[in-house]
Amino acid sequence: MPRVPRESRDETDRIAALQQEVGQLREAVASHAVVDQAIGVIVALGRMTPDGGWTVLREVSQHTNIKLRNVAELIVFWGRSGRIPEEIRAQMEDAVDRHGPPRIPGAPPLDRRPTG
Repeated sequence: MPRVPRESRDETDRIAALQQEVGQLREAVASHAVVDQAIGVIVALGRMTPDGGWTVLREVSQHTNIKLRNVAELIVFWGRSGRIPEEIRAQMEDAVDRHGPPRIPGAPPLDRRPTG
C-alpha cells in the first residue's frame, strides 16, 4: 500500500474542515432567514417594532424551552397555515401583551390570529 505524503493528509484534513465550515455557514444563513421571517410575522400581527418582535421570539423560546430556530419555524408555519401549538400561541400572546404597543383603555383586545 503506497504511503500518502504528510502534506496530502494535511491538505485533505484542511479541505474536510473547510467543507464542514461551509455547511455550518449555510445552515446559519438559512436559520437567520427563518428567524427574520418569524420576527416579521410577530411585528405584523403584534403591531410592534422589529426589536419588540425579536424580544417576543426570544422569550417564547426561553419560556417553552424550544430552540429559537424551531420556534421561528413554527411561527412562520403559523403565518401560512393558521396552525400553531397551543403552548407557543399562549406564550407568544403573553409576550406580545408585555412588549407590544400600549392599549387604549377600554379598547377591545387585538385579534392576532391570521385569517384564512
